[in-house]
Amino acid sequence: MLLAVAALIVGLALLVWSADKFVEGAAATAHHLGMSALMIGVLIIGFGTSAPEIVVSIIAALDGSPGLAVGNGFGSNITNIGLVLGLTALITPLAVKSSLLKSELPLLAIATLYVGWTLLDLNISRLESIGMLVLFAAIMVYTTLRDKQKGDDNFAEEVQETLGEQPTPLKNSVIWLLVGLVILTGASHLLVWAAIKIATFFGVSDLIIGLTIVAIGTSLPELAASLAAIRKNEHDLAMGNVIGSNLFNTLVVVGLAGSIHPLAVDAVVLHRDWLFMSLLTLSLFILGYGVLGRGRINRVEGGLLCSAYVGYLGYLYYLLS
Repeated sequence: MLLAVAALIVGLALLVWSADKFVEGAAATAHHLGMSALMIGVLIIGFGTSAPEIVVSIIAALDGSPGLAVGNGFGSNITNIGLVLGLTALITPLAVKSSLLKSELPLLAIATLYVGWTLLDLNISRLESIGMLVLFAAIMVYTTLRDKQKGDDNFAEEVQETLGEQPTPLKNSVIWLLVGLVILTGASHLLVWAAIKIATFFGVSDLIIGLTIVAIGTSLPELAASLAAIRKNEHDLAMGNVIGSNLFNTLVVVGLAGSIHPLAVDAVVLHRDWLFMSLLTLSLFILGYGVLGRGRINRVEGGLLCSAYVGYLGYLYYLLS
């Protein structure tokens, strides 16, 4: 048991470090290759901060732990909105100015509804999983076309500013990209092994472990990225980090895991976890899209998001007691 706990701590530490290096190397490499700042923000940074979730869920699916794979994907989305965005807004109220981010929010809502539809029979088939990946590809094509038509906006400007602060030579960028990816994969293997051992020892499901410990650990890159963004007064980058990551988690993380191995899930995943994730996504849509007329998340609303997240964790703990 002590070995599993130590492996969990080491795995999480390596996961956060390697994800940061992977994002740094990937973003700099894409910049050198001429990719627009907008696409780097949506695709590269979104993928990079979701890389831990992707690798962990793939390994969990290969190891025959569908609960861990689904729990990690849904739990990370819940953590991103409730903890990461809530805590960020508590520190600094977030004003969402980017038109791109506002157009991405309805797409995130559509992705969430699609995943909910696939859960109605309590099984995510390979075909449904491939559908998730196809939907994600369609969203990326839409974003690319929109980028070419309308050009850069606030979000793209903030990404460009971040990339230009510490220009990294192409050689170093590729090295960090590869080193980050290798360590990220190894750390994910270690984390999945430790999580399964701990779940077995305490007699809890791999779903609960995925929704809590693993989800919080794999969401640490998003938290670090958002806190770094608000320190530079880059509100759209902080918001874009969460939206992009949640799109990846919803469609790519679950989609890849289900493509490898069909995912049979408990009814509670639909009635509790997906439902709560959907409510948080709806709140993000209302606040960020400006349905209330502001298009911002203030400290009170950030506190409500954090409270909702703490309440969710408390409810999970209550179910175990």
